[in-house]
Amino acid sequence: MFDKLLPGVQHLHNLHPLTVHFPIAYLIGAALLYGSSWMWPDDKREWAAYWFLMLGFVACNVAVATGFYALWEVALSNSVQQHLVSPHMTWMVATWIITTVLTAWAVADRPFPRAGRGVFLFLFLILLIVMTRGADYGSRLVFDYNADGNAVSHPLRYSK
Repeated sequence: MFDKLLPGVQHLHNLHPLTVHFPIAYLIGAALLYGSSWMWPDDKREWAAYWFLMLGFVACNVAVATGFYALWEVALSNSVQQHLVSPHMTWMVATWIITTVLTAWAVADRPFPRAGRGVFLFLFLILLIVMTRGADYGSRLVFDYNADGNAVSHPLRYSK
């Protein structure tokens, strides 16, 4: 079925590359909506930010789960594992932890926490920085080392 709808999927070793863009989009959207709601208060925008965060949280869980599954599906040399996979995992697990904290906080005082809004927004800024750093390692895995497909039949070695 996927062969007809998404012909590129046949080249993937796992579903991780299909899932990673959703949390990135939702969490950036949530941050922008929360930030604009802070500057220009609007109940509808606050609820939109809240639901973007909820979707980002769910998508983040899916991306992390498929990422851990991908560890056993992709053949990469030890040097690539050490220099790219390990830091990618560290940054993205940190992203998941911060997302979980922000989600719990927003659920406890929805849609936009009243107490500590500045800290809440600062954590969102930290989240975006951490997520971007982790995504950079992930993009190197995909584009430099073929970690998402089968175009190269052997593991490539790490190079700067």
